[in-house]
Amino acid sequence: MLIDGPKGCGKTWTALNHARSAVRFDGDAAARDLVTISPEAVLAGPSPRLLDEWQLAPDIWNHVRHACDRSSESGRFLLTGSVVPADDAVRHSGAGRVARVRMRPMSLYESDQSSGLVSLGRLLDGQVVEPGSSEKRFTDVCEAICVGGWPWLIGQPAATVQRRLRDYLEEVRRLEVDVASQRSRNPVLVEKLLVSLARNTATTAPNSRLAYDTGNGDSMNHQTVRAYLDALTRLFIVEDLPAWPTHLRSRARLTKSPKRHFVDPSLAAAALRAGPDSLHADLETCGLLFESLVVRDLRIYAGAHDCDVYHHRIEGGLEADAVIRRRYTGEWIAVEVKLSNSADTIDHAARSLLKIANTVDTAKTGPLAALVVVTATGYTYTRPDGVIITPITTLGP
Repeated sequence: MLIDGPKGCGKTWTALNHARSAVRFDGDAAARDLVTISPEAVLAGPSPRLLDEWQLAPDIWNHVRHACDRSSESGRFLLTGSVVPADDAVRHSGAGRVARVRMRPMSLYESDQSSGLVSLGRLLDGQVVEPGSSEKRFTDVCEAICVGGWPWLIGQPAATVQRRLRDYLEEVRRLEVDVASQRSRNPVLVEKLLVSLARNTATTAPNSRLAYDTGNGDSMNHQTVRAYLDALTRLFIVEDLPAWPTHLRSRARLTKSPKRHFVDPSLAAAALRAGPDSLHADLETCGLLFESLVVRDLRIYAGAHDCDVYHHRIEGGLEADAVIRRRYTGEWIAVEVKLSNSADTIDHAARSLLKIANTVDTAKTGPLAALVVVTATGYTYTRPDGVIITPITTLGP
């Protein structure tokens, strides 16, 4: 099994709690050298054997594959990786031998900031949602955006977390992007791109807009933006949300552009030098980062139920900020994210979701399981029209 995801999300700790032996390539040059001299010695040990940060010794991949071919035993190796290595024609894909699990920073439910009253699994099964409320305040949600779900920063004040995450991004722009690209990159331009991505979080900003944002003189062209985005994606720093590939009864044209998201909204806050107070004062930016927080949690909860997450927009301005669709059986949930829980805001969001539901051919996409409006605070309840309203701090797997 390969566990991949951004640095600091808990991959090694999790894998060590399942492994019976381990080789940690990060910081162990002797182990990396041994891969080329005696790979069988690196692989020897009680199973499951952890090969931590395997991409630092990429030759080990093929040796793991061959070891699996020689034995019918399953569960022999755990691999973790913080970077997707550049394509290598020699390295086999691992298809049929290696299962992949994407790990992200913790959700609010995992960090004990959500009650989990509203289960995504029960929503997919069409079960009734029990009424309830959240004790969290708007300021708590602003802090959750800035603190993020990083296990190594649990319990730290938001100001401390943001300093640490700015250091995290500093390492990304100075060193990590070069590693992921396998070539030298301009750290000044990387920083500008990170800020541009943060400014355009939860939007479908094209590469041309990101390039324009980087400024005059030494601004990036479209090709450079694409190359830098590829490196940030390989590092699991950014994780765009693709458009839902559904069929429509009408002639409405799907927006194919993905929505821009960091793997955790706290990184966007760090790039913008934003804290809870500044987000509270800038509700437009806060709303975009709040949507990214909701998408992060939905992706985590969806993974527990074999679901994919998309966004959906059709001509005329109708959109769902997230669509969760169960693979194979096809049940789906459309989600609209609203920072406010005012009656007018909720009414507008509910009407939008109902209109979208009427444009989707469920005979082709699968049955509609629920329409949900996720707010920052407030109550959980089901409207007479069937739309479910719930704050993010009651969502769970």
